[in-house]
Formats: sequence, structure tokens, C-alpha cells
Amino acid sequence: MLAALGAGTAAALTGCGSGNSDDGTAGGGPAQGEISLLTPIFEGSDGKKLLEQDILGAFREKHPDVSVKVDCTTYKQLNEKITTAIAGGLVPDVLMIGVGWVPPFAAKKVLAPLPESFATAHGYEERVLEPSRYDGRLYALPTVMATRLVAYRKDHFAAAGIKKPPANFAELRAMAKQLTKGDRMGIDPYSIDLRQCWETFLFAAGGSLFSADGRKVTFTDQRGVEALQFFKDVSADGSADYARKTEGDAGAPTNIQSGKASMMVTGSGLWKQLREQTPELIEKDLIGAFVLRGRRPAMLTGGTLVTQSARSRHPEAARALVQHLAAPDSILAAAEQRATVPGLRELRSSEYVKGNRLVDFSLQNLDSACAEGGTPAWMEIREKIKPTLEPAIVGGVSAADAIAELGALAESAIARL
Repeated sequence: MLAALGAGTAAALTGCGSGNSDDGTAGGGPAQGEISLLTPIFEGSDGKKLLEQDILGAFREKHPDVSVKVDCTTYKQLNEKITTAIAGGLVPDVLMIGVGWVPPFAAKKVLAPLPESFATAHGYEERVLEPSRYDGRLYALPTVMATRLVAYRKDHFAAAGIKKPPANFAELRAMAKQLTKGDRMGIDPYSIDLRQCWETFLFAAGGSLFSADGRKVTFTDQRGVEALQFFKDVSADGSADYARKTEGDAGAPTNIQSGKASMMVTGSGLWKQLREQTPELIEKDLIGAFVLRGRRPAMLTGGTLVTQSARSRHPEAARALVQHLAAPDSILAAAEQRATVPGLRELRSSEYVKGNRLVDFSLQNLDSACAEGGTPAWMEIREKIKPTLEPAIVGGVSAADAIAELGALAESAIARL
């Protein structure tokens, strides 16, 4: 595993400095040398071709003296791979990481700060840039975003006489009960990762995960409990069924596609699945979307950031690759391949965005964007959310007890910082 990370990161073993200064500037020399890139996106043969031939091909034309060794992984393996690389002193020169991951790795001085000028080089959405910062400094640039919204069947709404989306949790619950019919669920909130689903409801309830400095847990108040209790309520109503979630069923049609659910918490990638599997739903204009609303509208916005190792032997080359991967052409190509949301204002009018209604919808509602993370202890805490909250949905644990247990785990992780 360590060997796969690439020889270009071997400088970490020697204890040599990276050439990066505290203000985020590199040493000022030419971009040259062999560097390594670790990425969890660009999956499959199409993704590999896109990255290695198209995106990196364009990079080689600009920087002929730089060679890039690519290590592809998955998001499920990414944290373990980075942690192993840190322990072995073989951190890749350039890393593509998730939203919420900057504070943990920046606090450990794994990442190099970037010049603030990078934040204004293109029209990055400011709400999307926020997770790229830690302690007031820029450490990463956004590439593609993954949003969490509620998709619904327009035909089911029309048949039930529902003319507008719900304005709060109470209306959503009532609407889910009204739409439940036979083996059709009114709502499927479970077919995305439970962590992300609960966070979306937490933010919509007006809550937050942590204090601004990341040192205090804030989700243990009534709003965190309220978000989890909603899942218990719709399950008790018979409007939702955790056992019928389609999360992890790679390639299988979702419940909203098959008509087994009238509403579903999902992401912009659903549009690609609709186009490939059930194009008639697009042709007949049967899929709509709305932002989840409680005390406020909230659209969880995750995605992939690109950042630079603080230990790179070739910081100028690494920095050049960071800029290239976060430039409009690269972002648009990656977004199209993954059916995700580009994080640049200037791409809003692109043919791709206009051709994916859920991507377009996401960009139109970025004022409701909320991001997970916010503490240097996030990588430990994030792994505990699903297994701690799940017993409240499938077992007899109360929402209050599950949130209290998660809060204690989070406080313990923060105390060890």
C-alpha cells in the first residue's frame, strides 16, 4: 500500500523541509520533478482515462518537466490510506480529500497552506470555499460538490392534491403519511449515508455540529434530538422503512425511480441514474426537487477538495497541480464524469449544468449550503455517527439517548486533541 503512494513522496523519510513558507508561498523555483497524486474520484476505466489522458495530459503540456504518479482509491479507503501514509512518512504530494477533512489534517501539519490569491483565481463559490480553510488560512480548493436534497415524484404529488413542498418537519411528516399507499413509502430518507442524512436534518432544524473553533460539541441540544426523532416518527407512521433503503445497491434503481417512494433524500447524481435507467421519468417531467426545511432551509454540501502535502520535495510542481485540478476545465470534466456539482460560478451557464436539473437546482440553492466537519477531531467522530445513531432507528434506543452517547464520544475525541 505504501509503495503504491509513489516514490515522489520519499522526502518525508529524510526529514527535509518542503520549501513551503508560512504564508503559503512555495520556494519560487520552476515546477519540475516527479510528484504523486492520491485521489478517490475518477472511478472506473472512463475516469482513469479522463484523469490520466485528458486532465493530466493538459497539465503535462503546461509543465513538461513534471511527471505525476497517480494512486486511485475509494472514499471508503481514503482516510485509512492517508493515515497509513502519515505513519510511514510517505504522504502524497497532492491529495484529493473530502469536505470536513481539512481541519484534521491541517492541525497535524500534514497539509501546506495555499496563497490566499488562489481563492480568487476563479469564481469559486464562497460557501464552497469555507471548508477549505482552517484557523483563518486557505489549505485547499474545491473541485466538485455533492449536494443532499429531496427529490419527489410530481405524479404522486398531483394525485394526492399536493401543490407545494413542505415548509417544515411537521408538514413533511404529514405529507409522507398522505403519500404512503400500499407498498409505496411516503418518504425514503435512508438511501443515502445515515450520517449525511441526519446532518441535513440537523442543519435544517437550526442546529450545528460544533462551535466555531471546533472545540465544543453543539449537536447534543434539542435540535440534534429533533433531527433524529423525525426518522423514528416517520418509521412509526409506516411512511418510511429503514429495511427498504437502496444505499449501497450499486446500479440498482432507487425507490423513487421504481415508484416505491414518493420522496427521497438524495443527491445530484440521481439525474445520471435517471437518464441511464429510467429516462421516461425525465421525458415526462415526473421528478422534482426541494431543499429540506425546518427552522431554516438546509442543503448538505460535501464534495472533493484538492490540497498539497506539507512535506513535498517538489512544492512548486505540487502547487501547480493543485491549481490545475481546481481550474474550470478540470472541474467541469470531473463534474460531468461523476454527475456532481461544479464549485465555480462561471460554470453555471455550461451545457452540462443546464442539462442536469439537479445540478442546476443545487447551484441555484447554494445560499442554503451547509458543510459537515468543523473540528480537528472530525475523522474520528465521523466514523461513529452511523453506528451510534442506527440503534435509535432499528432498535429501542431513544433519540435523546443516542444523541447523548454520540455527544460523549465526540467530546472524548476532542479532549484528546
